[in-house]
Amino acid sequence: MAGALAESVTQAGAHSGAYLAESGSNPDVELLYDINGLARSAPSWVDHIMMFIGEYGLLLATVLIVLWCWWGVRKRGGEDAAASVAALVWVPLAAGVAVLVNVPIRNFVERPRPFKDHDGLEVLIDGKNDFSFVSDHATLTMAMGVALFLANRKWGLLGLVFGVLGGFLRIYMGVHYPTDVIGGFALGTAVALLLSPVAMALLTPVMKAIGRSPRVGWLIRARGAQAQGAVVPGARVEAPAEHRDLAA
Repeated sequence: MAGALAESVTQAGAHSGAYLAESGSNPDVELLYDINGLARSAPSWVDHIMMFIGEYGLLLATVLIVLWCWWGVRKRGGEDAAASVAALVWVPLAAGVAVLVNVPIRNFVERPRPFKDHDGLEVLIDGKNDFSFVSDHATLTMAMGVALFLANRKWGLLGLVFGVLGGFLRIYMGVHYPTDVIGGFALGTAVALLLSPVAMALLTPVMKAIGRSPRVGWLIRARGAQAQGAVVPGARVEAPAEHRDLAA
């Protein structure tokens, strides 16, 4: 499945790269200059903040959200704790798998960074000399956002906003074309969605085994929450009032 996904995105990227290699104006380059122009007109301190957010901040914030959700899951406990933790573990794994899928795509398309082919761009970060399509950061942030949404609707919406903002900032920073970002959104979303059932089928039994361990079971349920999944003989068991997210 991952191979077919990579081939599909690669073919789209090859067509896009060939188109953008032609001389003349096109909407992709025009939008690049429009968005990057905001960086040229902004104060330097604003650009520094945007650079930090786009390069590190959004990824760090998403990781902190995942940790916050995990902390809530283990405190709540319950029979679904293992599945909830498995869904949260899939968030960083989805990002990693998406980036791995992107490696052959980038090497096949071989699209230069926009500042190598177009003058007058305000490039906010140095050292970006690898290929441009598909954007790794857009792929990472969107894969994490979509996977987080699958685990927790409330926090996942914020993760999706982070994903879109991360893609926008890659253009703002002058290191990616808009179509690089769109390709990253598509790749990250596809990996997080299509491989989620397989990931959950593999991760949930592992999380259940960890939860049964006397040494590391606290990773799944806090000590005070372990009894929530047990039923006292003769006690009345009530069904939950409403459906809750896996990691709510």
